[in-house]
Amino acid sequence: MRMNLKHSVWVLAIAGSMSTVAFAADRAIKVDDRLDASAETLTDMLRASDKGIPQDLLNKAKCVVVMPGMKKAGFIFGADYGRGFAVCRKAGGVNWSAPAAMRIEGGSVGFQIGATETDVIMLVMNDGGMKHLLEDKFTIGGEATGAAGPVGRQVTAQTDAMLNAEILSYSRTHGLFAGISLNGATLRGDGSTNRELYGRDATNREILTGDFKTPEAARKFVHALNRESPERSQ
Repeated sequence: MRMNLKHSVWVLAIAGSMSTVAFAADRAIKVDDRLDASAETLTDMLRASDKGIPQDLLNKAKCVVVMPGMKKAGFIFGADYGRGFAVCRKAGGVNWSAPAAMRIEGGSVGFQIGATETDVIMLVMNDGGMKHLLEDKFTIGGEATGAAGPVGRQVTAQTDAMLNAEILSYSRTHGLFAGISLNGATLRGDGSTNRELYGRDATNREILTGDFKTPEAARKFVHALNRESPERSQ
């Protein structure tokens, strides 16, 4: 009887360990999938011939945030919740930082993303917007000014939205591109995903302004931006 009890304890312990390992591996795969989906979203939305993000606005952006709908990978946005990544220009404005994980909650993003699995890209246009991005959390339309970004590869950057908004937002739903208002949505760092990516606790401020090495899983994502806009224009 005593031997059977010991045997049962060992079996449960081993099973528990295997479950923990499997759960950790599953989370790692999910982060990789999310990064790949972010890279695909970037490439598609930046290269859309007539309804994409204007190249001159992208070239002037200080940071970019990508929230993929993740339908194929199984990471469909909830009613008021999504996960993605942010990158910022390196010092001197040449090339992009390693990615920092982000969460988006609430606001007008909820119904649109939850109902239609929308991909979202945000361009952070100036120092004020970048300052908010480096905080623990902020609200678009509250602490940070936001606007629906103009679409079209040849749209001139000198628009009211460009001059006044800290963050310009774009969406893709079923292949259709458009500007989108995210006023009321709150963005915050995703500490658990950062820990998975970098193997230790790290804030978004540390990642986006420091000298973090881009993880292998994120190379495709960062390469997409380095290819499309390697240097910031003034």
